This record gives sequence, C-alpha cells and structure tokens, in this order.
Amino acid sequence: MVAVITGGSGSGKSAYAEDLACSLAKGPLFYIATMMPFDTECEKKIKRHQELRKEKSFITKECYVNIGSLSFSKEDTVLLECMSNLAANELYAESGAKNQAYACITEGIRALSECCGNLVVVTNEVFSDGCSYEEETRSYIRLLGNVNQYMAGIADEVTEVVYGIPLMHKKRGERK
Repeated sequence: MVAVITGGSGSGKSAYAEDLACSLAKGPLFYIATMMPFDTECEKKIKRHQELRKEKSFITKECYVNIGSLSFSKEDTVLLECMSNLAANELYAESGAKNQAYACITEGIRALSECCGNLVVVTNEVFSDGCSYEEETRSYIRLLGNVNQYMAGIADEVTEVVYGIPLMHKKRGERK
C-alpha cells in the first residue's frame, strides 16, 4: 500500500502519517528522516518530530538523498518524512541529483513501494500562496509539484490534512 499525506506547515500531517503507518504495520516500522540538521531551527524541528514518535517503535534511517539506495522487506512499513526536504536536498545539496532530481526521486519512490509492504510519504502543500519567487525557488516548487503528482498517481490513498482534519482525496480499496 502506498499512501501520500499532504498539507500545510503545522497542519497535523506528520501525526496523521505516523498514526497511519502504525495502524498498517504488521512487522517492523521504519522512519526515513530526510531533513538535514544544518541549523538550529532544523535541529529543533527534528527533535520535536523525534519526541512525537518516541513511543511508536519506529526504527529511524536518515537518508538525505538517493532514497532508492535503501532496501526493506515486504513485512516492513516505511514512513518517509518528508518529500519537500528530499526534493530540496536532491536539487541543492552537494551530493544531490541536481538536474536529475525528478528521475532520482520518482525511481526511489517506485523502488521503495515495490520492496516494502506499506509506504507512507509526507509531503507539503507549497503551491497556494500566490507569491512571486526567484527562479531557483520556482524550480523547487515545480519539482515538488511534479513529484507529488507522480506519487498521487501511484498511491492507493492520498490524504490532505487541514487543521488536523484528514480529507481523503483518493482511496483505492479498503485498508486490511
């Protein structure tokens, strides 16, 4: 099963995604952390997320680029948090895929979805503010939008979390 969870900053999407992953898990429960701890703000956010999932038995794997290099088994449930960080890392990090970011990310999502039992991906809604941006930021927004469309296309479920309320946009069959 592939589930995509989206929403704005502070919407409750992470808590929803963690609860969903826990409810799906029949075996090991993994958390792919994609946020690079490059400043104090990132470190605070990472610590907050670690606290939120502390009691949920996740095994954390830090992977900032090339998620396709990870392997899991069909008994595993994997939560990838978060696509917006991964997209930025692939575009801008020294070790990132740069111009090949879309191919690298979508291939990685495909590979993960095929090797694990359940894949839950958290992404961000960054497309609604109507602001004018520099080209570098527009490139990032385009990449994230294209990746989100790809994931929605292959997903069994797509849920947007608004003010802590999950709104189902796509559901293929019932959860087992």
